Amino acid sequence: MQFTGTGKYFVSAELAQIVDMALALNKPLLLTGEPGTGKTQLAFAIAESLGLGMEILRAKSTFRGEEAAYTQDTVLRLNDSRFPDAASGRNVQNFYDYIIWGPIGRAFKATERKVLLLDEIDKTESDVQDNLLDVLEDAEFTIRETNFVVKAEKPPVIIITSNAKRELSDPFLRRCFCHHISFPSVEEMRQILALHFPDFEGPVLDAALRVFYDLRSRGYEKSPATSELIQWISAIRRQNFTPEEVAKIPLSGILLKRTADILQFRGAKRGSGG
Repeated sequence: MQFTGTGKYFVSAELAQIVDMALALNKPLLLTGEPGTGKTQLAFAIAESLGLGMEILRAKSTFRGEEAAYTQDTVLRLNDSRFPDAASGRNVQNFYDYIIWGPIGRAFKATERKVLLLDEIDKTESDVQDNLLDVLEDAEFTIRETNFVVKAEKPPVIIITSNAKRELSDPFLRRCFCHHISFPSVEEMRQILALHFPDFEGPVLDAALRVFYDLRSRGYEKSPATSELIQWISAIRRQNFTPEEVAKIPLSGILLKRTADILQFRGAKRGSGG
C-alpha cells in the first residue's frame, strides 16, 4: 500500500513518506498541529485512497479506554431477565448477546483492514492513552467478563491526532511515528485550493489569500483555518465579488467564528474607516 493523497487532499512529500512507513511497519501515526491543518481529514484521505473502511474514536475527558473496545448493555440484559422476549433472539445467559462493540472492537473483528482514527487523544488522561497504546500495539484486548482474547486478524491503520491541549506521555510518544503538520505556506495553500477549485485563479484568488493571511496575523483567539478559507472562497465565487470587494472582507463570519474575534474585527474595521 502506498499513499499519495487524494483529489481533495494535498499531501507533502514528507507526510506521504511517513504515512507509507507507518503503513508498512504497522506503527500508529501521531499527527500534531493547530486545528484546521488537516490532521483528522488525513485519516479519511488514507481510507479513500487505499479503499479501506473507517472506524472513528472521538476522545473526550471522561473517556475510559475499555469502552473503546467494548461495553456490556447491562440495562438491556436486566430487562430481558425480568421480561423475557423469545422473539428478540437474545439469551440472557449468553454474555455476547449484550456486547456493544466500540471502534477498536469493530476494527479488530473486521475481516478486512480498516483505518482506525483516534481523534484528539490529548483530551484523555495519560493512563488512558498508555492503555490504548498497549491494546493497539498488541492488536488484541481481553474481554474481562469471559477472559476471551479478541485478536485482530487484520491490524488496522492507526491514525492519532492531538491539538496539544495536554502533554502526551513519553511512553506513548515512543511507540508512535510522529508528524507535525505545519500551517500551509501561501504557495502550499494555492496547491490545496487548486484541488478544490481547479478553474479558479487570478486577482480574486490573490486578494482572498492576502485577506486570509492578514487575518491570521492579527492574533485572533481562533484564527481562520484552511476549512474556513475554502468555505469563504466558495461564497465569494458564488457572489462574483471583484478583487476590490474581496479586499473589504465581505462575509467575515465565514472566516471568524468566536464572538470576541468578530467584535475585534469590527472595531478594527471601523477604526480604519472600512
